[in-house]
Amino acid sequence: MQQSQGFFRNFINKIAKETSEKKEEIDRELPFVVMLFALMATSGVSLYDSWKRLRKMNLLPRFQQEAEEVIRQVEVLGKDPLSAMYDITEQTGSKAYRDFLGGFISSIKSGGKISDYMQSKLRVIFELRNKEMTRSTEKIATVVESYSVMLILILCIYILYSLLSSSSSIEDVTGVYLESSPFLTFILSFLVVPMISFIFLLVANNMHKSTMLNLQTIYKKTLICLAVVCALLVAFVFVPALSELANSVGFSLVLTICLTVGVLPGAIQYYMVSRVNYNAESSLPSFLRDITESQKTGISPEKSIIHATKRRDYGHFSQFLVLIRSQIEWGVSLKEIFGNLKQKISSWPVLVNFMMMVETIEVGGGSVRSLELLSEYSEKELESQINKRALLKPYVILAFVWSVLIALTTSIVTVTMYILNDFASSNGYQIVSAAMSEETGILSMGIIFQCWISGLFMGKISEGNLAAGLKYSAILAVTAYVSLILSQDLLSGLFGVI
Repeated sequence: MQQSQGFFRNFINKIAKETSEKKEEIDRELPFVVMLFALMATSGVSLYDSWKRLRKMNLLPRFQQEAEEVIRQVEVLGKDPLSAMYDITEQTGSKAYRDFLGGFISSIKSGGKISDYMQSKLRVIFELRNKEMTRSTEKIATVVESYSVMLILILCIYILYSLLSSSSSIEDVTGVYLESSPFLTFILSFLVVPMISFIFLLVANNMHKSTMLNLQTIYKKTLICLAVVCALLVAFVFVPALSELANSVGFSLVLTICLTVGVLPGAIQYYMVSRVNYNAESSLPSFLRDITESQKTGISPEKSIIHATKRRDYGHFSQFLVLIRSQIEWGVSLKEIFGNLKQKISSWPVLVNFMMMVETIEVGGGSVRSLELLSEYSEKELESQINKRALLKPYVILAFVWSVLIALTTSIVTVTMYILNDFASSNGYQIVSAAMSEETGILSMGIIFQCWISGLFMGKISEGNLAAGLKYSAILAVTAYVSLILSQDLLSGLFGVI
């Protein structure tokens, strides 16, 4: 009986989780789907034909499934399109999606103008999207602040552990003594703390989605490099010759070099990809605006695109526009050109807007008004994305503050413990200092590793993907190591402690 109840509970939780994820995906894609419907309605295309077109668009995977369901109910079950859409309103968990379909059905039954309804609904949905982006930014800020509190708590634990495990004078005063244990220090530094950081990473992953697609190549390259680095670190520990070399230069330096080298190839590749794609995101609204203005003069859409591609201030995006112009001049269809662009561009907003432009031009009709609508809302989307990134960028500075603060505070506590033990027990000083030196080395490596993980977290927070955090991981690991070395050397020289 208990087993069946447990199975039923897990089944319900799984369904609830899938429903929540489906709702989030629908809300994310809905503004662009409504834009597509508005463009099609402005061009004189019915909503049912728009559903048919949507069925072929794999850039909107959730609504591609919704379109498949609508077409199935109409063509297989024999329902009329309005009944099929009404059934979807009864099943969906997204309030915005339900309101959109419900309003459309009501507008059709009352004899309203569909294009006007679509445009008004598009304006409302984008306003709600902007407000939701502002709220999500505030939630992300809360997560970053919580992560900061967690790091401060970890720092306090480091200090308390150092006090209780290394100073006999503290034992005399408080009567509390924690036996020094390098193994316990290793568990705390390399298992407990990173596990907490990964929990925050999962929370951030559910709150901030990346606009970049097809980053699997970067992740694979990074995983291969990190696997090689891990094998090298194991060799430095167990191979006697390499172990002596690591002892001479310091295991902290070896760990820093390995962690930095492990993410450097992926960070370089992501920098090149993001530079091109972010430039494409910022340039596409201007490109669409140029096409729209050219269309108003009465020239063909293809000639409008050729005219727009001749503008020279698009930066790295210009290389793709040159290819587009060449393909149009050679008679390649816009569908094929879009397929080629998908292999070179990873930005989801760029691909979605370009796809809508191609669909709008292909259906004809009121293409000038449709392109005007597309240009207007692509500019609004760009503005929203820029504002969100600008609000999140300052939090990256916090990561560098964490790295320096943890390294400096740990060094101060370490030197203080050495001095206290020197005064308290001169006979056992050599034994205590040797144990403390070993623990300090492990703590230093743990701090470097934690700062490296913090880089991944900041990449997820600032740009929505782990690949963006590779550069921060490398920089923070080096920052932590330099801070540790400088602070330890300065304090050791100041107090005369070796």
